[in-house]
Amino acid sequence: MLKEKFLFKEGKYELIVELGTMANLAEKSVKITYGNTVVLTTVSYNEVINNQDFFPLQIVFQEKLYSVGKIPGGFLKREGRPSEYATLCARLIDRSIRPLFPKGFVNEVQVVNNVFALDDACDIRVNAAFGTSLALGLSSLPFQGPSATVVVGKINDELVLNPTQEQLLNSKMELIVGGTKDAINMVEAGCHDILEKDMIKALKFAHEHIIKLIIFQETIIEKLKPNKFEPQLALIPVNIEQFVETNCQSQISKISTTVDKKSRSNLIKNLVEETFQSFKNEFNQEVLNIGEETTIHNLRKSIDQLLQKAIRTMILKNNVRVDGRKADDIRKLTSMIDVLPIVHGSAMFTRGETQVLSVLTLGALAEHQIIDGLGKEEYKRFIHHYNFPPFSVGETGRMGVPSRREIGHGALGEKALLQIIPLEKDFPYTIRLVSEVLASNGSTSQAAICASSMALMAGGVPIRAAIAGIAMGLIKEEKDFTILTDIQGLEDHLGDMDFKVAGTANGICALQMDIKITGIDFNIITQALEKARVARLQVLANMNEVIKKPRTTLAPNAPKIIQKLIPIDKIRDIIGVGGKVINKIITDCDNVKIDIEDDGRLMIYHNEQSAIDKAWQIIESIVNPVQIKIGSEFDSKVVKIVNFGVFVNLQDKIDGLIHISEFSKKFNKRIDNLNNVVKINDIIKVRVIKVEDNSKLSLEIIDK
Repeated sequence: MLKEKFLFKEGKYELIVELGTMANLAEKSVKITYGNTVVLTTVSYNEVINNQDFFPLQIVFQEKLYSVGKIPGGFLKREGRPSEYATLCARLIDRSIRPLFPKGFVNEVQVVNNVFALDDACDIRVNAAFGTSLALGLSSLPFQGPSATVVVGKINDELVLNPTQEQLLNSKMELIVGGTKDAINMVEAGCHDILEKDMIKALKFAHEHIIKLIIFQETIIEKLKPNKFEPQLALIPVNIEQFVETNCQSQISKISTTVDKKSRSNLIKNLVEETFQSFKNEFNQEVLNIGEETTIHNLRKSIDQLLQKAIRTMILKNNVRVDGRKADDIRKLTSMIDVLPIVHGSAMFTRGETQVLSVLTLGALAEHQIIDGLGKEEYKRFIHHYNFPPFSVGETGRMGVPSRREIGHGALGEKALLQIIPLEKDFPYTIRLVSEVLASNGSTSQAAICASSMALMAGGVPIRAAIAGIAMGLIKEEKDFTILTDIQGLEDHLGDMDFKVAGTANGICALQMDIKITGIDFNIITQALEKARVARLQVLANMNEVIKKPRTTLAPNAPKIIQKLIPIDKIRDIIGVGGKVINKIITDCDNVKIDIEDDGRLMIYHNEQSAIDKAWQIIESIVNPVQIKIGSEFDSKVVKIVNFGVFVNLQDKIDGLIHISEFSKKFNKRIDNLNNVVKINDIIKVRVIKVEDNSKLSLEIIDK
């Protein structure tokens, strides 16, 4: 393969494209260098296709820890399963690439992005997405690109293209946009109450720069003129399409107005079986030629297409949806809190047939999640997990390791909820939310956000505002289109867009857009955002009926906390040699949890306030030892009894002596054996009456 090199000035660095230098046995390989970031993207495909009705596109994002000079953690010291970040990067690229293949193309395609070197100043997602598009464009596959992806930040009210990781820390927005030369086809964002009009400006800003990257790709593709093969599309035989259209119209009309998801599924199943028997009676020889399984598969696909056409026509022409709603209507909403005992906070949100339970757990800062990835971030204190079991859709299936979808939906919820989570200095807890999908018929990720928001407030987490989410859909035929509010599963399956918008009453906190067509224009996006805003306020109103603001106290069994600032030079004294001092404090105070940060912040956690107070009293005596002088008073503990008196501990390692004569005064009689009047660990209130050599203390007993 001839070696080629192309340059494009993009921001601070040159974008360097090299072809023919690595992995030349792949269908196509592209090496992308931007600054000190290097990504190798390879494309491979399988020429043999199977009898399937989905496109088996696999986007792989390979994190190599050597790319940032790290050795993997754990015993094996090698990369294992993809990290959450790698999974999200792969999904991000997939969502902008998948709509750009022809319908019916079902060859297995695998794109692998290897991160060989990574510079914090460069966004690896942008480079990997660019390499994926260019490699597909230069391959023989029928890719209808090019496409490109950019990241937009908002710093000091200025839009910033592809901000660094450090810049993103001060940004009100992290907006990731993918698209073609003509339209946007993928959006993902986390932002701090961004207004809809400002989001549109940011999207337009992103698209302007996407076009520049696409023009650069077109220049390379035009020069190399790759040979494209004619794809073998998985088409339904004409006679099956005609048979279904002739014989199934009346049943399709009934199915298209069946509200219950399970009933609709059973009707479709029965219709497929009936149609197959009728088709077999009329075309038995053809069934024998291609097989019963393939025939049933094609009939099911044809019925699905007919149902899709009927429902789309019903929505576009009559503004009526499957369940009878108008385009802007939201399904019935039910919000509940305190669903579970024992836990630190819980809430359940139901919208139509979709139901999600979210559960809150609070822990010490030391219980944060450790991140072993390419970024500088080593831990996070807020975690949102999302579980989607098969029973939620009335099916059986694999359970265990979270799927890519579960990771993606959990991350979207986390991105939205993170915008309302209090700062660590104001609420020094590790916060974990788990959203359990109990029933699913459309937009469980947004229901998880609603339930989690209420769980946080019910648990007493001082979030700054409630947050809710809604999913918008689209039915588009040429210039005609209808935007749907609160889409259910069938509308997601048969529609052209799934646009999720989450936010507070004041603005947008998270976005995610997936589409099945090549792109949508800004007119549609603008209308979708405005309709989502109206719907979001309706959902928030329903949630407010149950809980309007965070409770002022934590759950009874949630860990309580005191937070103190101690001198940094005292940290060593509190910990002690080999942790001896702090471990003794923990043991003596009913296993309290103690976190000490490098800046001197000290946190003590326990379910019982008395254990916290006791631990702090001990630590305070180390940090701020009381000056011992004549007249100082203490509640002392007996530590040793001898013939001539009793030794008591005043604080930390400071002891004093109560002479036996003091006990004779107290009891108004001669005391010969102190063991008869005092025991080890007894508490005696004393006053210092004599100090010798700054260490020997004589004490008198103070009557209480």
